[in-house]
Amino acid sequence: MDAYNSIGLVPNPDGSFTRRSSHLSLAATDETAASDSAVAFSKDVPLNPANNTFLRLFRPRLLPPNTKLPVILYFHGGGFVVASVSTPPFHETCNSMAAKLPALVLSLEYRLAPEHRLPAAYEDAAEAIMWVRSQAAAEIDGGEPWLREYADFSKCFLMGGSAGANMVFHAGLRALDADLGAMKIQGLVLNQPYFGGVERTESELRLAEGRNLPLPANDLLWALALPDGADRDHEYSNPLAGGSYQEKIGRLQKCLVIGYGGDPLVDRQRRVVEMMEARGVHVVAKFKDGGHHGIECSDPSHAEAMDDDVKDFIDSTLHDFDPKH
Repeated sequence: MDAYNSIGLVPNPDGSFTRRSSHLSLAATDETAASDSAVAFSKDVPLNPANNTFLRLFRPRLLPPNTKLPVILYFHGGGFVVASVSTPPFHETCNSMAAKLPALVLSLEYRLAPEHRLPAAYEDAAEAIMWVRSQAAAEIDGGEPWLREYADFSKCFLMGGSAGANMVFHAGLRALDADLGAMKIQGLVLNQPYFGGVERTESELRLAEGRNLPLPANDLLWALALPDGADRDHEYSNPLAGGSYQEKIGRLQKCLVIGYGGDPLVDRQRRVVEMMEARGVHVVAKFKDGGHHGIECSDPSHAEAMDDDVKDFIDSTLHDFDPKH
């Protein structure tokens, strides 16, 4: 198969790349602008203009009375190489979650590889976390109006799908030693996290032609995303292969990990869950039969099920956090 074509990436003679639609349905040219929908409002706010990064903010139309909302910082998928906050499935995911939970959802437009290889996306995620921290500090005197009026900064969550879930893992580790002030990260949501490794797993071999993530496309995405000269056992890809952050893993917040038996990455996801549990992390693991990688982007019933899982996780986490309980 043509791996470049499968992910919607066209190499140009000057070494740059053109992104177009593909069967992965993640590099689509039809993008969704920030706008008002039947269930939520959205708008874009700048993060770092020098890097062309920004945050798309979503808030529900129907607000609970006299109640501040939890904050979800969301990282989209796409193998670190394709897609954006404007890609329709990711925009709709945030739109739906804002209404259903309800919550303020902040979706990060981060830099993509190979123009900006890892750790660029992690650096953008860390910058987004510190932006939320700055908004918490400005809660009374200024800052972004939606956050000032509606956000409960003591109830923040990091969430992502696929590569975005990989970002949640690494950004969560980086944030452990940061001074977050009034901002409190209560939990991490990793939906079908994108992890890799040099040695093939059984699920990768069995599902080598898996929908949305065939093995050649997976290998190409990692080759484009990792630092030059790194292989898939680099710490950014393989949390089981060691790395500078290993001693921090046991300090991670409560985690929700969602996976599917039809995802080629499911074996790796299970191994990472086992590793985190062995380090003492409280993990809520929801592995489901069938499905495929990114199924919630194309199947409304699975998108709704994901919303339900996330809502249950956030509600239970905040129930445990609330001193009144």
